[in-house]
Amino acid sequence: MLIRSEAPADILLIDALLKSVFDTDAEAKLVMRLRENGCRTLSLVACTDDGEVIGHAFFSPVTVAGQETNWQGLAPLSVREDHRHQGVGLALLAEAQATLADFDYPTVVVLGDPKYYQQAGYQAALQHGLTCIWPETEEAFMVLEIVPGSVQQYQGLVEYCEEFNALA
Repeated sequence: MLIRSEAPADILLIDALLKSVFDTDAEAKLVMRLRENGCRTLSLVACTDDGEVIGHAFFSPVTVAGQETNWQGLAPLSVREDHRHQGVGLALLAEAQATLADFDYPTVVVLGDPKYYQQAGYQAALQHGLTCIWPETEEAFMVLEIVPGSVQQYQGLVEYCEEFNALA
């Protein structure tokens, strides 16, 4: 398996992957809008040895309490159904963490299954005084500190790019 940055030739493959993995095409539309509006910080794909795209992770900027913090939001993370439970998602997360660290992005937030994201080092965001606009998902809102001490610097409402409002 190879993990690399998204290339222009991957865009339609990622779109097809997202449409196959999620119940609706909302995530696929979200990624397209974020990409088109310049809100992509990092987009990674996982590929088989034959070059097939089997996984994808997308990161975009978030603010905390209305402040630009250089923090990133992970959404979405997807793995093709026939490649799940093989470590593809965790490998994407590990590569993303290393890449984001290289570019001085200190923290990542995600809304997802706590049991899964805890495997990658994420913690409950609420324990750090962080909330999101989806209060019914409090326990699913998680944070990963890439640069030590970065999570302590901010508290309050974490807001994703405007394109996410269509999902709220």
